Amino acid sequence: MARFHVNIYRADVADNVSTVTQFILLGFSDLPNLQGFLFGIFFIVYLINLVGNSFIIVITRLDPALQKPMYFFLSNFSSLEICYVSVTLPRILFNIGTQNRSISKVACATQTCFFLMLGATECFLLAVMSYDRYVAICNPLHYPLVMNPIKCTQLAAGSWLGGIPVQIGLTCQIFSLHFCNSNQINHFFCDLPPILKLACGDTSVNELSVYLVAILFAAVPFMLILASYTRIIATILKLPTATGRAKAFSTSTVTYLRPKSTHSPGTDKLLSLFYTIVTPMFNPLIYSLRNKDVIAALRKFLLRR
Repeated sequence: MARFHVNIYRADVADNVSTVTQFILLGFSDLPNLQGFLFGIFFIVYLINLVGNSFIIVITRLDPALQKPMYFFLSNFSSLEICYVSVTLPRILFNIGTQNRSISKVACATQTCFFLMLGATECFLLAVMSYDRYVAICNPLHYPLVMNPIKCTQLAAGSWLGGIPVQIGLTCQIFSLHFCNSNQINHFFCDLPPILKLACGDTSVNELSVYLVAILFAAVPFMLILASYTRIIATILKLPTATGRAKAFSTSTVTYLRPKSTHSPGTDKLLSLFYTIVTPMFNPLIYSLRNKDVIAALRKFLLRR
């Protein structure tokens, strides 16, 4: 294990400093006796993520009853979750399985960039899903016109592509810094807060950039989600019967606010573990398997088999 804690530097003559060219992901190295157990748990979680979300994609594409905007966005969300966990979990499994925790600066930057882009997509897609439910419940007569196939495709494409330029720029800005304090990232993947801690000199401008991007891609969609569900709840409460209110509530999509990193490395890893790995595993249950239309489609699918 000692060989993984050797700092690897490149001499930069122009700036008279040493810059890290390779990082060490400490991950769960502080639990040496649980490496096999952790590998098994993460492998099972990854398998559940792949199978559960793939099932949603297949069932929403095959069943004619699910050819609706709500399930179109749900299919996109499941595709996103597969990509999201694939950014971090395979690397975690590799690090634990081989006990080789080193990662090149380019690979680390690539992982960070994809993580940020998919995170932005998630925020946008959740906002779009809440907007879809808002139109369905608050303006049901206009719903087929507003949420037509072309509009749905445009909203989905915007969610996937909207954050790419900004997140690539932010990644380039962060990884253009000199990292001379250490090359040991106290995390299980290349996340921005632990990486910034390794940078030399004043990083206040970079930290400000991170906060501004977080406001743009997390806080703004969250406010749109909040506004949509406020209107939805107000509309539901005006329905004349308890049955009508229950039916309207059942069509709404449950959303969550991803926890943000804190200054405690242990808490940071725990929260990151939750929203990058655990939450995507439960999304098929939260968003689909409690939906009567999806259950009916599942029954038909199994009967055909």
